[in-house]
Amino acid sequence: MPSDAASPTPLERLGRFAPGVPDLMRYRFADLPHDLTAGLAVAAVALPVGVAYAQLAGFDPVVGLYSSILPLLAYALFGTSRQLIVGPDAATCALIAAAVTPLAAGDAGLYVAFSAMLALLAGLFCIAASFLKLGALADFLSKPILVGFLNGVSISIALGQAGKLFGFEVDARGILPRIFEIIAEIGETHWPTFGIAALAFAVLLLAPRVTRRLPAALIAMVVAGAAIAALGAAADGIATIGAVPAGLPALGLPGLPLDRLTEALPQLVASAAGIALISFSSAMLTARSFAAKNRYDIDVDREFAALGAANIASALSQGFAISGADSRTAMSDASGGRTRVAGLFAAGTVALVLLFLTGPLEYVPVAALGAVLIMASVSLMDVASLRRFWVIDKREFTLSIIATLGVVWVGAIDAILFAVLLALVRFVKLAARPRTEVLGKVKGHAGLHSIDRHADAETLPGLVLFRFNGPLVFFNAAYFKRQALKAAADAGPDLRWMVLDMIPLTQLDVTGIDAIKDLEADLATRGVELVAAGRRTESADWLRERGMLEQVNMNRHFPTLRQAMRAFRKEYTASVAVDRATEAGGDPGPAETGA
Repeated sequence: MPSDAASPTPLERLGRFAPGVPDLMRYRFADLPHDLTAGLAVAAVALPVGVAYAQLAGFDPVVGLYSSILPLLAYALFGTSRQLIVGPDAATCALIAAAVTPLAAGDAGLYVAFSAMLALLAGLFCIAASFLKLGALADFLSKPILVGFLNGVSISIALGQAGKLFGFEVDARGILPRIFEIIAEIGETHWPTFGIAALAFAVLLLAPRVTRRLPAALIAMVVAGAAIAALGAAADGIATIGAVPAGLPALGLPGLPLDRLTEALPQLVASAAGIALISFSSAMLTARSFAAKNRYDIDVDREFAALGAANIASALSQGFAISGADSRTAMSDASGGRTRVAGLFAAGTVALVLLFLTGPLEYVPVAALGAVLIMASVSLMDVASLRRFWVIDKREFTLSIIATLGVVWVGAIDAILFAVLLALVRFVKLAARPRTEVLGKVKGHAGLHSIDRHADAETLPGLVLFRFNGPLVFFNAAYFKRQALKAAADAGPDLRWMVLDMIPLTQLDVTGIDAIKDLEADLATRGVELVAAGRRTESADWLRERGMLEQVNMNRHFPTLRQAMRAFRKEYTASVAVDRATEAGGDPGPAETGA
């Protein structure tokens, strides 16, 4: 009977569901000045970025601020990262626009409702994935594929904002059609708008060299807004954000007519699943990198639930789907943020701006927002990783380029499916064709090594040590048998034993077992015995559970490869002695037989 001391406290039980609650209950006030400073810095980035990303996703600017309040509160309660800041994200906003634009068909009310429903469904997908322990999906999209996907999204965002810089509309969908339309309309450039965009770009580039305390995006929007105010009547024709409604968002579920929801549900579900996967994978890259830097752990399954809760909170506050925000997380870390309370201060600051300071936002020119978004898209473009992939593995580089071309060719939403299929094909290829090795001894090196990688490796005549580096299951069983028979054929006619290293065989199914039996039968016809090494106790337990132990000769299953080699030397030496004695016409003595 466990003691009361071993029973979890109510706070610990609550912490299993909402990991942030115990942290907040045990908050150290010594961290308060650091978290307050970091929260204000995060809000300074979140305000211009939230407005810009709302424009990117096709919303009124205020919706981006709505999506920067409750999601931060939800993540503070349910997340396991001390530093991750959630909110509008460039890649996620591009995916939202691609998914919702065809469904809304130009109806602004439907656009907002469909987007909120998309966030709600994405959140539910994340929570379901958490219950199913699917946090490993963060690793399913390999870094080359995710980098390639985000590079494609980066190109798409930059081209989508180009029209705002020149003062004309770009209606084409898809990257190549946009390029052609921009080239065709370049003569329609509105030069005052282009001048404001150039000013914003100059500030974005120069501000980090002057000060790192204030975010460049905030400075650029303030300078651009001041320029519009200074120009007065001369600013006619330069598009601005316009009036931004003050006040906090009303809470409630997205209102959609039942017939429109039923009609759009299959597409919404597919898009929400894709957004959940991409946003979670991207968020985990950020969360893991800062957790590693600051030496703490995160729980990926709980992170799935936390991201789901944050998306549902965004949907309930008239917002859109969100993700982890790398720039705002970096700002929090650089500003000395120590705990999740920094995110709470950021949310509170954004709420205060919505209540009292929305007036100045109406003077911000749309061209400046376009410049901010293009700079954000440039930060998404990861050329350094491409160079690294090229140096390490040309195949990984090719995968990344293919993922980028997928976004360019089919668009961001369809490219999610393309990226998943690409990851699946890569996974199957790696699992279906694992590396096979014949092992030998290398002078000066302990252990056994692949003879293909070591030209001076020595093998015992008549013996092959064969290693199959992967699970032996239905989709690679035939490949296993082919490779093993090839290794046997390469050993020549004097082969006596083939030793199968069981340690790398992490899993066996019925097809794999049958492949081993078939290999054993084929080798027997050539006078070769199949011997096993490693996992001896595990194999005996497996056979015993199935009543098959008496049917298998466990004397030919050795605990290690070394013991198999010693047994072979002993048997092979005795066999040679018998053969020599027989050829000489005499009987072998005890010393010759090893008795």
